[in-house]
Amino acid sequence: APTPLLLKHWPSLGVPAGAKVFVPLAGKSLDMAWFAANGYQVLGVELSRLAIERFFAEHGLQPGIRDSKYGRHYAAGGIELVNGDAFALDADALRDCAAVFDRAALIALPPDMRVRYARDVYSKLPTGCRGLLITLEYDQAEREGPPFSVPEAEVHALFGDDWSIDLRERRPIAPDHPGFVSGVSRLDTAAYALQRRA
Repeated sequence: APTPLLLKHWPSLGVPAGAKVFVPLAGKSLDMAWFAANGYQVLGVELSRLAIERFFAEHGLQPGIRDSKYGRHYAAGGIELVNGDAFALDADALRDCAAVFDRAALIALPPDMRVRYARDVYSKLPTGCRGLLITLEYDQAEREGPPFSVPEAEVHALFGDDWSIDLRERRPIAPDHPGFVSGVSRLDTAAYALQRRA
């Protein structure tokens, strides 16, 4: 199913229908199908060619394929997935993205890469871009990531210079929930609304 925090908080961002949504480290997330079904265009980037091929196959889509300097592009049904490295994207690749949805990218990266990711990927998104960032919070001493714990203070440190940040919700994840991370005593998820400042 699509991410519950997406369904709850995306409408309040005011992203117009038809806008292009950037989904970094997209995998084969069902959230992309939700965006397309609700009238958005999707631009995702994913290192795994198999994940991209499985995504389109599982949704009964036959993508057109082309190559660019960013990688191999697969496109069908309002969804374009680039088989390539998110760090290789430039401002030209992301200039039409009015929004970003980050559920699995930031928390997949270790601390030093999170700094680079905020600096080298989010900085390429255009002024006015709106986003929904979903993180996990737990005692990092209890287990190694990924997924990694990214507390609120770090979100502000990573993005606060260029983005307005609004914590919309923090909620606990029950130990019997399929998304619970093993080996931790408590797990919270948090949703932040973002907007790129000039």
